[in-house]
Amino acid sequence: METILCPWDAAKYFIFSANVPQILYYALVPGMLVSIILGFFVFLNDRKSIAAKILLFIALGFFIWGILALILFATNSPRQVMLFWSITILVEPLIYAGCLYLAYVFFDKKDIGFLRKIIAIALILPFILLLSSKYNLIGVKISDCTAIEGLLALYISYAVEIIFIIWIIVLATIRYRKISNKSEKKQVVLFTVGLLFFLFTFSSGNIIGSFTSDWVSSQYGYFGMPIFIGFLAYLIVKYKAFNVKLIASQALVVGLIIGIGAQFFFVQNTTNQILTGITLVIAIIFGWQLVRSVKLEVQRKEELEKLSLQLAEANDKLHQLDKAKSEFISIASHQLRTPLTSIKGFGSLLLEGTYGPVPDTQRNALEKIYISNERLIQLVEDLLNISRMEAGRMEFDFQEGQIEDLVQEAVDTLELSAKAKKLYLHWRKPSIALPKLKIDITKIKEVISNMVDNAIKYTQKGGITVRAERGSFFDHDSRQQKSVVRISVSDTGIGMDKEELESIFNKFERGKDVSHYHTDGTGLGMYVGKKMVEAHHGKIWAESPGKNKGSRFVLELPII
Repeated sequence: METILCPWDAAKYFIFSANVPQILYYALVPGMLVSIILGFFVFLNDRKSIAAKILLFIALGFFIWGILALILFATNSPRQVMLFWSITILVEPLIYAGCLYLAYVFFDKKDIGFLRKIIAIALILPFILLLSSKYNLIGVKISDCTAIEGLLALYISYAVEIIFIIWIIVLATIRYRKISNKSEKKQVVLFTVGLLFFLFTFSSGNIIGSFTSDWVSSQYGYFGMPIFIGFLAYLIVKYKAFNVKLIASQALVVGLIIGIGAQFFFVQNTTNQILTGITLVIAIIFGWQLVRSVKLEVQRKEELEKLSLQLAEANDKLHQLDKAKSEFISIASHQLRTPLTSIKGFGSLLLEGTYGPVPDTQRNALEKIYISNERLIQLVEDLLNISRMEAGRMEFDFQEGQIEDLVQEAVDTLELSAKAKKLYLHWRKPSIALPKLKIDITKIKEVISNMVDNAIKYTQKGGITVRAERGSFFDHDSRQQKSVVRISVSDTGIGMDKEELESIFNKFERGKDVSHYHTDGTGLGMYVGKKMVEAHHGKIWAESPGKNKGSRFVLELPII
């Protein structure tokens, strides 16, 4: 039987035939290529992902549909038109069903229920059962070699497509309202806008062709797929959608190469074809270099992020250990304080002769026990103070107090210690009474006593001078002149270098050579004192011209 051909230019019978409108290569081919590349890229990066599999299914469907469309424009065989046209009518609702499936999985991050799958299959089933019937295609117009569509192709197919589009809109609206996270809301909007733009343009192009027979103008509707792919690429780059770390430069380079390659379908001049080819080669070479360099940069960034995460985890563990340590110190200190207090009490009673006269040989031993116990009590008190401070449980009893009285008490208490070392202890009391301060009297007295006591411990000759005066300074932060009471303790002792001055107020820090003069220090007194002073919005610091040139400790408390 002789094959009847449509009266077209039959010079070529393949997809690059002169019968194919050039706009089709620019509107459809780039979308086909980009979609299939992205589909395989996402799938190969995460083969277990349902969303990746569905995206690949949609990309393959659109690619097959595009190939069929090119063949239909190129061929002039009515038999081929009937065969390939009927297949395109089946592929279209499969693409729409895949888009709905992808929307469910993208929004809910899980597979859809069995009932929804049954409904979707029921909508597609007529296209499978009636594929080769007269309800699908009636025949072929010999005049332009296009199919005469039946009820299924002309009305039911577009009705089903509209149902899928409305379904996606309703689903996206419901999911958007349920989500509270702004980032997730933005992802829903971007995905939905891109997907609906593709489906609307795809449907509109086909509807225009079916009802007007203007199949050339309908090709503009296929620009929707590249735009949808652009939305997906943005979601992948910005929000790591589909669990894929797509580098933006890869998407840019691939799009550039496809865009340049598509020019071959337009240019007719040989010189232009050569120039386009050279441009394409240059784009491939430099694009490959760009992707390679960016990929290395991304790898370094990811490694830094991993290290940062590891450091954050290690820091959390250190905080937990520090908290556990503080809790242990607090418990241990509380347990130690009770027996130490008992030792102090009974030792004091023994030394006072409450239980009878104590021989001198035993008295010396008891005094040593008493002194050592006092040191332990002070250590326990420092440890308790540290644990309270770090836990935020340090309590202060603020009340008005006269700072000169506290200095006087500290000097009177430590005067015997200074005399025992043959040191002078001069208290330069101000001639005019200083303003009263709102302070925790007990804690500030402890700080002053510690300053004077340290000066005595680390001074071998000469002595200590204590002063209290009123001062002022300009606060650059508040741009105001502020008044303070300043207590200074100057000594002629061992002095300190610059490094020691910076670290002396750190926890468990002592001067380099202090152990030669005083072996029992813990390095906690000044640390605790600084924290107490800071709680009063005051300052404490040390000054020294150098080794063996003495030191000066200064305490400043604001006048409120």
